[in-house]
Amino acid sequence: MGNTASKRKNLQELLFPQGIPSLWCPPLTHFDAAGRIDLKRMEAHLAWMMPHVKGYLVPGSTGDGWDLDDAETETVVRFAVDMARRKGVCLLLGALRKKTVDVTAGIEHFLDILRTLTGKTDPLAALVASGVGGFTICPPAGKDLDQATVRAALEIVLDKGLPVALYQLPQVTGNETAPDTFAGLAARYPNLVLFKDSSGADRIALSGVDAGGVFLVRGAEGDYARWLRSAGGPYDGFLLSTANSFPAGLLSVVDGIREGRLADAVRVSTAISATVAEVFALVGEIPCGNAFTNANKAIEHFMAFGPGAADREGPMLHGGIRITAGVIAAAGEALKRHGLMPGKGYMEHGTK
Repeated sequence: MGNTASKRKNLQELLFPQGIPSLWCPPLTHFDAAGRIDLKRMEAHLAWMMPHVKGYLVPGSTGDGWDLDDAETETVVRFAVDMARRKGVCLLLGALRKKTVDVTAGIEHFLDILRTLTGKTDPLAALVASGVGGFTICPPAGKDLDQATVRAALEIVLDKGLPVALYQLPQVTGNETAPDTFAGLAARYPNLVLFKDSSGADRIALSGVDAGGVFLVRGAEGDYARWLRSAGGPYDGFLLSTANSFPAGLLSVVDGIREGRLADAVRVSTAISATVAEVFALVGEIPCGNAFTNANKAIEHFMAFGPGAADREGPMLHGGIRITAGVIAAAGEALKRHGLMPGKGYMEHGTK
């Protein structure tokens, strides 16, 4: 592992010259009334988040990454790379497809986009010039896949030598990368630079296997204050869908833990956790999208438009329907009850 870990550290420093951010977000993909991607709205949202969140996974599950078609994916990737280059934030590009052949095709397409945007033909040079730290992948989907099959599929991607972030998302894939499988990949591949776990089970992080310097981020929501290494937990950072709505609050949790202000961190963490749990429970009946997307769109609606957001039409989903007024009203009540309702929305402030 020693030589691999050293190579990994060098690669991480090349890809993330300011250090790997402790707080990441998979930003929402916003849609207008006609169901088209609303880049102006996305730009305003990112401008509001960027003072607090320095890393973005585009498109992640929360950004409809599993559902966007190739043209929509290219639109949001080009937009995100442009924003990253102008604002100096870090990106991971989500090659979220259920078959390995589609994952590798998606990565090749991303590389074509990055080469075009940067004028760099070398893949690593194109990544560095784009502010892209790697490609996020999951194992192929299938609840009956054994670990040999999972490992072989991940090796196909890792063998390309490109920087990879491995994503544990059994809610979509129906399976998990086992701790031993992860440890074997980490020992062999220095280009495995980051690992995200949204399962809520945290098997790899809690297993004690040697990650060899792979940067571990937690994607599951709730009880944030106890999971970071600086609080005795197993993770280096977070990649949270709720950073779409609580960027400043979640950063204050991370900073509070690191600076020894644990009581403050726990107080904010508790309020956000309770609100998120309530809103996630509200969106279960929505017939399209996923809970990460739908809950965050309901909450973020208020961050954009303030307390009056309940009087506006609910956000449009990729599936072509809006979140209902009842869900929006209940989300607003949860925000008020936990002291998290903004006085004014960022769309009312402008985007400065």
